[in-house]
Amino acid sequence: METAKDTVQHDAVLPADDDDTPTLSFHALEALKEFLAEQSRAVEEASSAAAEDDVALVSEDWRLSQFWYNRETAETVANEVLNLCRSIDSPAVACIACPTLYAYLKKIDPNAPAQILEYDKRFEQYGSEFTFYDYNLPEDLPSSMKHSYPIIVADPPYLSQECLEKVAKTISFLMRPGQAYLLLLTGEVQSGRASELLGLRPCSFRPDHSSKLGNEFRLFTNYDPGTRLGGWEQV
Repeated sequence: METAKDTVQHDAVLPADDDDTPTLSFHALEALKEFLAEQSRAVEEASSAAAEDDVALVSEDWRLSQFWYNRETAETVANEVLNLCRSIDSPAVACIACPTLYAYLKKIDPNAPAQILEYDKRFEQYGSEFTFYDYNLPEDLPSSMKHSYPIIVADPPYLSQECLEKVAKTISFLMRPGQAYLLLLTGEVQSGRASELLGLRPCSFRPDHSSKLGNEFRLFTNYDPGTRLGGWEQV
């Protein structure tokens, strides 16, 4: 079957009336237009499909130290959290200062039992699943949230000892007694403190952000993920 591309390549060129500059015949020109239109549609469809796979988020506010995860990181962590949800009875997920994760969780599974704790009130758009959170007041949260979450994911907004210590108090407030799973995304500079404060170990998987940051980020857990997340990094 002849394609537009074949027609463009094999149709004859006709000499111009006034000089030797070659010109395409009418049929070849029409075939070229059709071919270029098909290419343009293919690019538009690919871009549209990619956009549908991504999650729409509000713009980053650097004044609040907001840096969204890229798609691979968000999907990887979201799938890990959903895997944990399937492994326990009465799952509930607290997303501390990680709205990208919350958004991808709800995209992959709209019924995911997740709560977002955020300072930025633009995320009030999530309704009852939004809780205002100021890390400077680590336990200033509804009493109904106390000891209610067997799965907690935290991404402290600042890479300081003070910030991590206060977020650790929030984690202690939220964590359900018994088997609980904690994932912490923060800078590699916090490795020692993550171990001392929360008993966490780094995974081989390296989180990344849509905006390239100068600080190396790591993912820490309080449980052995096995082969997921690249496993615990070997000491």
